[in-house]
Amino acid sequence: MKTAYDASSNIEAHLVKHQLQQAGISAEIQGEYLQGGVGELAAIGNVRVMVPEKDLAAARQVITDWEAADPDSNNHTEI
Repeated sequence: MKTAYDASSNIEAHLVKHQLQQAGISAEIQGEYLQGGVGELAAIGNVRVMVPEKDLAAARQVITDWEAADPDSNNHTEI
């Protein structure tokens, strides 16, 4: 699995995961339960949307298209 998206929150990660699944790309969220450790852990980079390596390019295109449709979603770090 490869990181397709570094989310700023669990909600954002689930939105991205849903978009990927709608496009037929298998995705999972890693680190979603680390949000409670903020203050002890780095503030960003803990919640990631992961996809199979073979789907990475397609996943990034889906994410780019989703962000273009919603300009307010451009507050993340893409890997």
